[in-house]
Amino acid sequence: MRPTPLHAVAPPLAALVILLALWEALARALSVPAYLLPPPSDVARAGAMNAATLLAGAVTTAKAALAGFFLSAAVGVLAAVALASSRPLERALYPYTVFLQTVPIVAIAPLLVLWCGPGLRAVAVSAFIVSVFPVIANTLAGLRSVEPALRDLFRLYGAGRFATLRKLELPSALPHLVTGLRIAAGLAVIGAIVGEFVAGFSEDAAGLGILVLSAYRQLRTDLLFAAVLLASGLGLALFGAVDLAGRRLLRRWHPSEINR
Repeated sequence: MRPTPLHAVAPPLAALVILLALWEALARALSVPAYLLPPPSDVARAGAMNAATLLAGAVTTAKAALAGFFLSAAVGVLAAVALASSRPLERALYPYTVFLQTVPIVAIAPLLVLWCGPGLRAVAVSAFIVSVFPVIANTLAGLRSVEPALRDLFRLYGAGRFATLRKLELPSALPHLVTGLRIAAGLAVIGAIVGEFVAGFSEDAAGLGILVLSAYRQLRTDLLFAAVLLASGLGLALFGAVDLAGRRLLRRWHPSEINR
């Protein structure tokens, strides 16, 4: 029997309800100070009272995260194709792509403000820096994993470099690319939030990162939890959209999605 969407959603929802109930009960029973760990009811109340501010912040953060994500997708694929075209080029430049994954984004965020100015552009660049490496690494792995026999077949029929890339290498690398994009989707939101800690101030609406800092300074832990949960929901939404698109692309022919 093929599983329905309800079968997939019910277990995590049940676990969430149990976790929230335990959290509420323990916070009340142990009289934990609200500024340390507010019960879920207080978090929900703070979220409802500040819904307009939180929604505006989520929209601002989403714009930066989406800009960084789409930029990382485009640059990541192009960089992977370039690196896959030449082993010497890959050996020379691939270590510098790893640098993008290891660089502490908080440390260079002030530089992003100097280079891009405060606001959306600097935050989007922060999201891009954090999320581009998984796209490069996974796409490059996919391009490198094409079966040699298929390459020989294309060469036998006189296929040029571009035709081989378009008809063989990119389709073969698509599952790896989708995996990289799934990872990048969550990282883009993380990069946007971290970028907002330093760079997300301008005449634009404050993003969720700014709201988190503001709530922390005011010891509004309930509002801080609400902003963090909304940021997590934003990351899940972007991941879900990428995952759905990837499943639709792969489900007709790739074994990992056919029976899913």
